[in-house]
Amino acid sequence: MSSPTIGVLAIQGDVREHAVALAEAGALARPVRKAEEFDDLDALVIPGGESTTMSKLALSFGLFEPLRARVKAGMPVYGSCAGMIMLADKILDGREDQETVGGIDMTVRRNAFGRQNQSFEADVDFAPTPDAPVHGVFIRAPWVESVGAGVEVLATLGAEPYAGRIVAVRQGNLVATSFHPELTGDRRVHAYFVDLVRDAV
Repeated sequence: MSSPTIGVLAIQGDVREHAVALAEAGALARPVRKAEEFDDLDALVIPGGESTTMSKLALSFGLFEPLRARVKAGMPVYGSCAGMIMLADKILDGREDQETVGGIDMTVRRNAFGRQNQSFEADVDFAPTPDAPVHGVFIRAPWVESVGAGVEVLATLGAEPYAGRIVAVRQGNLVATSFHPELTGDRRVHAYFVDLVRDAV
């Protein structure tokens, strides 16, 4: 499959930026807002945004159960920042009623790096692109506190004060990053996901 169809969950967050990045990485990208729109997709991206707002909107739009069913059936999904939180089986510092799609056996801490004014950028050694680091944009970003045995760690931060913090993971067809590669112009993370989708489909 040369150009898989990848939806971008368009209920909140940086939808357009992901759509552009996916298109430049060789996918057919389209926004999705309704449960029935999942049926025609090869894969999905859950963008960054505000995870509690995203959870509330997904619940009100009736998206959780269809999404969980597609994830269990093996549909590839990539989540960045808030999308990472949405793919986590467990959340720390979330609202008590906050729901997730789940699927990745990890515990994620919301806003782990601090508030908006503590956002930062850093080079990240992303294992699937060993030729050169990717530039990570961290905006009220989460980090991964712990992972289960089936989770592959794709990236950790190397510099203090966050050295060793996990910022990218994969489990099966699910990928998540703390950072926003869609904001940098470097399409290697999206290309990695598009290749994963081609292999899965």
